[in-house]
Amino acid sequence: MSDSGEKTPRAVAINVLKGGFGKSTTAINLARELAERNDQVLLIDLDDNGHTTFNLGHRDRYEGENHVQNVLLDGADPREFIVPVVDDLDLFPSHEALEEVETNLKAAMASSQRLFRNVVDPLLGEVYDYIVVDTPANRGKVNDNALFATKNLMVPLRPESGWESGITQTNKRLIQEARQYFNLELLALVPTDLSERLDQNTRDRNLLQAINSRDGLEPYVPNFAHLSESDWEAIDDGEYNGNLPGIRHRASIDKAHRAHKPLRDFDSQCDQLECYDELAQIVERGGVVR
Repeated sequence: MSDSGEKTPRAVAINVLKGGFGKSTTAINLARELAERNDQVLLIDLDDNGHTTFNLGHRDRYEGENHVQNVLLDGADPREFIVPVVDDLDLFPSHEALEEVETNLKAAMASSQRLFRNVVDPLLGEVYDYIVVDTPANRGKVNDNALFATKNLMVPLRPESGWESGITQTNKRLIQEARQYFNLELLALVPTDLSERLDQNTRDRNLLQAINSRDGLEPYVPNFAHLSESDWEAIDDGEYNGNLPGIRHRASIDKAHRAHKPLRDFDSQCDQLECYDELAQIVERGGVVR
């Protein structure tokens, strides 16, 4: 664990209104790197598919007593249902009946504030230095709770058809709507699971060119995925000597899920840990720093 100095406790939601874009992978490994750099981190799984919970080996918590209902609707102590992952990293698991929680939240008082009031506000800065929330890929009260509770957002993007509509819908239906009621900060856009060449017309290139060339997106691109005009010229001339940008596809990342471990604890030598470490720094700082 590094000497992190004085830092502001912060919560962040990992969110994009499209499934299969790497939310759970990003949430798990961001939380793990925050734990590596700091004291205590809580990872909250509010995605109804439960991938974060399954990938960390707590499928048993996904069934049985609806602890999410108990905490968000009934005010139970969340610490009764939190489970350890590794040193300094804990998990509040998802549950198979999140649709029931979604329905019940619609009829509840302060329906968008329950996660903040019952979990984040009492625990952030008191028990945990950072809280990371994995969210559902659909609009609803559970998602509203995640955004209101964290006030910070990180958006993973995969280089496949639909990424533009994913970020457009996330901006229109989540970010802009939320900002009518409270200040929601976009911390970073995270290109993930890249594997193709950049000197040809590939999906990887199209994604990276788009987010690096648009004024409204470029400030949110992490340094590990940031490319200047001169970088693109070097790529096209075959003279680019930097690291390949974005979080690259690695077998270790998938194997870590099957082993029910974060990447660091499965393969501490994986070169992509540097990317997740930068994401942790972005959360610590409250944004991308060039």
